[in-house]
Amino acid sequence: MIQRPAVSTIHAVLDRNGLVKRRQRRRYKAQCTALSAAHAPHGLRCADYKGEFKLGNRRYCYPLTISEYRSRCLLAGKGLASTKSAFAFSVCEQAFRDCGLPAAIRTDNGIPLASPHALFGLSKLAAWWLHLGIKIQRIQPGCPQQNARHERVHLTRKQEATRPAAFNFLQQQDRFERCTAACNHQRPRQGPGGACPSDVYTPSARVYEPPPEPENPDHDHSVRATRCGRLCIGQRKINLSQVFACQTVGIREIEDRIWLVSFLDFDLGFFDQDEGSVEPDPLRSCRRKC
Repeated sequence: MIQRPAVSTIHAVLDRNGLVKRRQRRRYKAQCTALSAAHAPHGLRCADYKGEFKLGNRRYCYPLTISEYRSRCLLAGKGLASTKSAFAFSVCEQAFRDCGLPAAIRTDNGIPLASPHALFGLSKLAAWWLHLGIKIQRIQPGCPQQNARHERVHLTRKQEATRPAAFNFLQQQDRFERCTAACNHQRPRQGPGGACPSDVYTPSARVYEPPPEPENPDHDHSVRATRCGRLCIGQRKINLSQVFACQTVGIREIEDRIWLVSFLDFDLGFFDQDEGSVEPDPLRSCRRKC
């Protein structure tokens, strides 16, 4: 009896003879959003990482700062060990608990604040902000001047708190906190009429609390994504994105056996009875041939 070759061997032979058609990977380019100034308290906050630098113990430090646009008050400034989402989540959550929620947040297109190659440029952190009812503003790639107020704060912190750098994270954080206190309480700004940021700062009226599950009244039903970003519908597993892990999305049948997947106000894509992933193009999802 002749033993059948392995699947990988058959695939390799077909591939060498040009009989394997590869699917093109979805690639999304980083895009900016409409930017608008906010003159109301906590109408807009700015968040950004200001470049890594090496501490005295040769470990890298990634400073994350959050400021209030109107008063120019620094709300958070933390030196982190990496740019992983978990660290950014903790800094943002603490700022929300202490200062309340803003109406919008302005960031660049870098991770973990955004995800340039994901659907709508959303990252796990950005999806969480949307779930909290916070609008997102993104500056144009390569244009830090669109977030000039926040960049100016970074320059001051870099000059005073990182040159030279401290030996470890604890000592460096102490420098950041002293610099933050000086910026907020001792240095008047030309923008707020010559006053210190703390003199014109007022807390947000929106109190932070865990958001309720989103409602999808215009959809057939709601599905909660798994930790790996899949949608389990009956016996099927539809790949969505890890960005939406543990988030609830709405599913609606728009045509015969073609379903639309939505997250809040964002229509993420489509899948059909055969497709195992959410695709942004319904024609690609149902594999129709023109």
